[in-house]
Amino acid sequence: MGTPAGTAIDRPDEARVVVLVSGGPEGPRPRVHPADEPLLLADDLAAVRGDGCFETLLVVGGRPAKPERHLARLARSAAALGLTGPSESAWRAGMDLAAREWDTRTEAMLRLVLSRGPERGGQETAYITVAPVSGSALRARAEGIAVTALGRGYASDAAGSAPWLLIGSKTLSYATNMAALRHAAATGFDDVVYLSSDGEVLEGPRSTVVIARDGELLSPPAEVGILEGTTLAAMAEVAARDGVPVRRERLLLTDLVSADAMWLLSSVTLYARVRRIDDTTLPGGDPGIDVAGMVDRAVGRA
Repeated sequence: MGTPAGTAIDRPDEARVVVLVSGGPEGPRPRVHPADEPLLLADDLAAVRGDGCFETLLVVGGRPAKPERHLARLARSAAALGLTGPSESAWRAGMDLAAREWDTRTEAMLRLVLSRGPERGGQETAYITVAPVSGSALRARAEGIAVTALGRGYASDAAGSAPWLLIGSKTLSYATNMAALRHAAATGFDDVVYLSSDGEVLEGPRSTVVIARDGELLSPPAEVGILEGTTLAAMAEVAARDGVPVRRERLLLTDLVSADAMWLLSSVTLYARVRRIDDTTLPGGDPGIDVAGMVDRAVGRA
């Protein structure tokens, strides 16, 4: 800790903060857990099944950004999984404690994790970690990214026809997303844009797709089977005050390559302008909409 804000940090040995959160309003208050000591039992279902949900948000100036949006989405994910989790007040107390333990000069990534708990039975496991924002995220903000379009393997109506797939929930089952990102990196790309089997644009493994076209911002609607982006929602409020229309519209790959500009929005990287999709270089000019500035204002960075 103590690194100036904006410094790239990728080293795994950098300091972390871990906070164990109570499992209910009558339980013990959240408490700091030694970051270099084990926290989970070997049969915790988060580890052996990926059975749980999580949220990740930015810490700016010692304060978590957009906590109410993330807690609301965590509650929706938990309900879809049939989990109870700590009360909202317990999560908030845990976030406040974790943020206080962090160096306020340094931006950080705060993660809320809720697991079903040990396979043998017992209380759900709920905890918070804080870690530095990675150098790759900072570079993506500053320089932009190249992405590859990959098929996700299901149709755009899968969320309605197969609710057991938990589409639209932020679950711990991230093996497929991480495999997609590794595939992208192995082929020379920074990130991924998923397409449905019927050709609709979905989202990134960890991000929301946004394009600029004719003075408007467009993003795929939740009905196509995507996670509702908290950064998009927060930015849309700023955009409304600035008179910039933000619409949810079904998009195809051709809409992306013909757009005035394209970004991937997320809670920690915040904004990454897409410079190239597969072999197609996107326009690099000023689209006339300051997406980065609006996101910065939305999360309290400006």
